[in-house]
Amino acid sequence: MYGFDVEIAFIFYIWNDLLMFYIMKNYLKNNFNKVFFSTLLLILSAHFIGFYTETQILIQLSKLMLIPLMLLVLSVHLKSIAFPLLVFLIFSFMGDMSSVFQSNPDSLRSESVIYFLSYIYLASVVIPKFKIFEIDKLIGIYLLLVFIINVYFLFILYGVLKAVIPDSTELLVFGLKSLSIIVLIFVSFGVYLNTQSESALLFLLAVMCFAFSTVLEYVSVYYLYHWSFEMFNNMIYTLGIYFIFKYSLEIHKTKVTVHKEHAFTSDNILA
Repeated sequence: MYGFDVEIAFIFYIWNDLLMFYIMKNYLKNNFNKVFFSTLLLILSAHFIGFYTETQILIQLSKLMLIPLMLLVLSVHLKSIAFPLLVFLIFSFMGDMSSVFQSNPDSLRSESVIYFLSYIYLASVVIPKFKIFEIDKLIGIYLLLVFIINVYFLFILYGVLKAVIPDSTELLVFGLKSLSIIVLIFVSFGVYLNTQSESALLFLLAVMCFAFSTVLEYVSVYYLYHWSFEMFNNMIYTLGIYFIFKYSLEIHKTKVTVHKEHAFTSDNILA
């Protein structure tokens, strides 16, 4: 009798776990946008509380858990993760780890190199969508002017930092990382002006967040350190990652819609 009770209890335990997992999975699927946005608010709140209370472990955990948490929520909503998104997230997570555990200038350089690679990869993803010959001439001239102005300011900033950063390698990494962001802004802005789509807007917002985050990082490291600069740097970077996830979701939704329309059209033809 005792063995029977144990067996019943074991079955009930397994059933209860499976039932709870099923309920949670369905809840996440049906309320994905709310859960995903709540995840963003949770991480932003952790950043703010960590910096305000000067709790270093909370600051580190909130940055390290950013991508895994969002990826976990996304994996429940989607059956598979797009390869370009996955590669970018791997680079970004490696950069986050490097920034959290940095203890010397070499760590700062490795962090910048990893983020530089992630931005270069993002540029390679969006450049095929940049149909330069389809852009209106007026828009093309405007984009060229914006690009030249940004490169000019980068050149001026490079000259200023040359007197602050004695290490030529670190200065080179700064230049490459900043140039990759400028190219990314130029291309993403061009795609948005040409398509006016929601996905292009989300991508542009993500890139702008990464740009502002980088500016705040260099202000904090090389010019004037204040905890608020570092806090806003982390929070704006978090928003950038969030917009990248939203961009990926929008692309997925567009592909699904196109596939359904194609299937519907094929059915009509067959009919």
